[in-house]
Amino acid sequence: MMDGIIKDAKDRMGKTIEAVSKELASVRTGKASPHLLDSVKVDAYGTTMPLNQLASVSAPEARMLVVQAFDKGTVGDIVKGIQKADLGLNPSVDGQIIRCAVPALNEERRQELVKRCKQLAEDGRVAIRNIRRDGNDHLKKAEKEKEISEDQVIHGRDEIQHLTDGFIETIDDMLEKKEAEVLEV
Repeated sequence: MMDGIIKDAKDRMGKTIEAVSKELASVRTGKASPHLLDSVKVDAYGTTMPLNQLASVSAPEARMLVVQAFDKGTVGDIVKGIQKADLGLNPSVDGQIIRCAVPALNEERRQELVKRCKQLAEDGRVAIRNIRRDGNDHLKKAEKEKEISEDQVIHGRDEIQHLTDGFIETIDDMLEKKEAEVLEV
């Protein structure tokens, strides 16, 4: 019983780390990365779709993103989606290929991006702490129902706290790397 509660908490914390990692990857830095366009949604075929379902994205140069539409009819929709995403990119169309020059960031924009990264990391930490709370609640409930002993609850809480500390440290490390990447001139 206790192992299942701990395993569930660990799995959920791992998924939170993946989500935070994806969010941080989509934050723009000074150099081009295909992940910059992960958050772009495009209105095409009568529905809203992620950009990666309509086109392939690559970064052939340090300051250039190339979006290759799978269907020529969606090029205009993709351009609108990129502009609407407010990433500071100005797409130019060349047939089925859309080029996005990634401009250098000014100091003020860098600070805004660092602030956004810190907020994403804090949201991740809060999610991890909520999972810890849920795990501890499940342990208490199991103890009340006489499924596990008081000693097992104490041991389980310690283990969940250890997991929490480790995952929060991982988020802090990811934030530190992303901050350095954003502030790099």
